[in-house]
Amino acid sequence: MNFKDKLNQNPIFEKVAKAGQKLGLETYVVGGYVRDLLMGRESKDIDFTCVGSGIELAEEVANSFEFHVPLSVFKNFGTAMLKLEDYELEFVGARKESYRSHSRKPIVEDGTLMEDLERRDFTINAMAISLNADNYGELLDPFDGQKDLKRKIIKTPLDANVTFSDDPLRMMRAVRFAAQLNFDIDPDTFFAIQSNAYRLKIVSAERIITELNKIVLTEKPSYGFNLLFAGKLLHEFFPEMVELQGVDTVDDKSHKDNFYHTLQVLDNVAKVSDDLWLRWAAILHDIAKPATKRFNQKAGWTFHGHEDKGARMVPGIFKRLKLPMDERMKFVQKLVRLHLRPIALVKDEVTDSALRRLLFDAGDAIDDLMKLCRADITSKNNKKVKRFLENFDKVERKLQEVEEKDQVRNFQPPISGEEIMETFGLKPSKAVGDIKEEIKEAILEGKIKNNPEEARKLMIEIAERMGLSPQNT
Repeated sequence: MNFKDKLNQNPIFEKVAKAGQKLGLETYVVGGYVRDLLMGRESKDIDFTCVGSGIELAEEVANSFEFHVPLSVFKNFGTAMLKLEDYELEFVGARKESYRSHSRKPIVEDGTLMEDLERRDFTINAMAISLNADNYGELLDPFDGQKDLKRKIIKTPLDANVTFSDDPLRMMRAVRFAAQLNFDIDPDTFFAIQSNAYRLKIVSAERIITELNKIVLTEKPSYGFNLLFAGKLLHEFFPEMVELQGVDTVDDKSHKDNFYHTLQVLDNVAKVSDDLWLRWAAILHDIAKPATKRFNQKAGWTFHGHEDKGARMVPGIFKRLKLPMDERMKFVQKLVRLHLRPIALVKDEVTDSALRRLLFDAGDAIDDLMKLCRADITSKNNKKVKRFLENFDKVERKLQEVEEKDQVRNFQPPISGEEIMETFGLKPSKAVGDIKEEIKEAILEGKIKNNPEEARKLMIEIAERMGLSPQNT
């Protein structure tokens, strides 16, 4: 198969080919770009391999332009990157690799094109297109990558046990590619994942979470998580999620499998949002159910307090997985803590006070919280699901009405602590906090409106009960 006509549509390839010929280097397009070309997918990241110095080739390509082209050189790795408009071009010399058991960092030596292709992770990434004059545009496919693309199979070029033992991160990449492309993993390759899952221990948490987040962001993330679970990879870095799996039965009373429920909630969220952190809220919303599971003869299985316990678990999980310990973590923590609250508001007699409190506690996260709550309705009873979703419609209408009237989302006290201290000649003290808190509660309960006038009037009344008098009287 020859891609000469396709290459001729992009002048970058002619530039690289001429640079390679000038330097006397065999030059090829390799890896993901070739895979995507065969799949009919556009790619702006192009990897080039030459038999020789990839850095020299990159420098020659950069110098061939009449304008300045940013070039980054990484001598320790023998690679260079060139940015051209919205393209990223990476250059590396063909190499062969050997590994030590305690590290996934290879010992690298110069190699042939074949040695370079066979070191790659999967057959679909182990193809090359020649940029050499004698066979320009010819596809080189020594490991039947084309065949595996058509079969939609993820398979290693060499013995999968060796591939995964050498670089265990490739097991995560196998699942990630399967999830992104909706491919199957070859049975022998998957068996090797199960056999070598323990090797994931030598991979840094930063590398693992990069691959995991790509799985979380796929169109149907449950597929990737099921592969991670079946491949025993999830057990190595996310035991809290593994503990969700399973069903206990006492006196013919069973609870649902919270692992598969969580995956269904995650898929439901993925249908309505691409937000990574809302998806993480779905992953963690029931994470404390194993720790809070109890059986009661009358009530059956209960998980009382799992929302609060789960919220307390979020920071520890984020820290261990090397997820960001900032506002994104706090957002996930807030949604985990609040995810049961809207369910309690589906009754017709719900009070404005309860709605105000939810708006106050959720703030700008209220819309995402409602998305999560809708996603959490996973009953097989379609009538029950329809009834709950209709009730959530009512709750959202009521929330909108209360917010328009009372403006308590992202509540800011109409009376500041400074104003209270100045009015009554107070220093920072418990009394100041008590006055502020009582004003806030009065607004949330609907006793006064959320405005400075009514708040100041109440402030005076509260202060008088406490034996305080304004300074200007």
